[in-house]
Amino acid sequence: MMEIGVVLPSVTTQLEQGFDLRTAARHAEAAGLDGVWTGDHLATGMSTLDSVAALATAAAVTERVRIGTGVFVPAIRPLAWAAKHLASLQFLSGGRLVLGVGSGGGAGQWAAAGVPFADRGRRTDVALRLLPELFVGKPVRLPDEPGEPEVQLAPAVKTPLIWVGNDSAVARRRAARFGDGWFPSLIPVDEVVRGRGHLAELAAEYERPLPTVTVGGVVSFGGTSAEDLAAQIAGGYGMAPERARRVPITGTPDEAADRFAEYAAAGVDHLVLGVGGGDWREQVDRLARARLLLG
Repeated sequence: MMEIGVVLPSVTTQLEQGFDLRTAARHAEAAGLDGVWTGDHLATGMSTLDSVAALATAAAVTERVRIGTGVFVPAIRPLAWAAKHLASLQFLSGGRLVLGVGSGGGAGQWAAAGVPFADRGRRTDVALRLLPELFVGKPVRLPDEPGEPEVQLAPAVKTPLIWVGNDSAVARRRAARFGDGWFPSLIPVDEVVRGRGHLAELAAEYERPLPTVTVGGVVSFGGTSAEDLAAQIAGGYGMAPERARRVPITGTPDEAADRFAEYAAAGVDHLVLGVGGGDWREQVDRLARARLLLG
């Protein structure tokens, strides 16, 4: 059965609705969802939590759900520190981490971190290549520090699943070459089919198994209308309005389950959904109902 995860509520939602991240994570697990997720941002002008700290909090109060980054940006950090934080999270969560990886965030965030924005692609490839070795405790010589001794981290942990984010040819190639999964967001079903076909060609080129497919999206059961969500997506991501209208999943749990089934038929293994307005906990309960109807 296709897994359904939910993006943990923003700081603003927590404050407005009077609950904290621990309550949210426990609620999502008790409702029967498969994972809790958070993004990774440094300086956006909005209130955001550090992704590793947020997921460590969620892991501490749950037992079963995946804890996932959607998506973590390793290249904006010193690689050894990024690996140490993620390995600690994998250890503390009992091996439940799913590492969504991206290279975005906007030039301003990279400047705030003191990392050249132009280096993000190269640094992302290096991270994808070396993180698995760092996780399992192998000695690694970091390419940006040629005169330094090898780095070997402990405790060693099982490498988490690595899902490469973004709907681009570059991201699909990274997923096929380095990853366990491809993780595009805000993508209509028909584009998933085309992207998955390209992914299969690339995986065959690298003689690797076909990565799983996870789609990030937004869901609302009466919290915000489909039209308003589409307008937010079009404005926030520079997406054509007609394409943006095909992204939000809205309506009743039965209608949402029908949309989930379309993605499943397109080869999607996981959906990671943000809640678009309304009472977060009520929306999660309806999302869990839709998940059961899909099954």
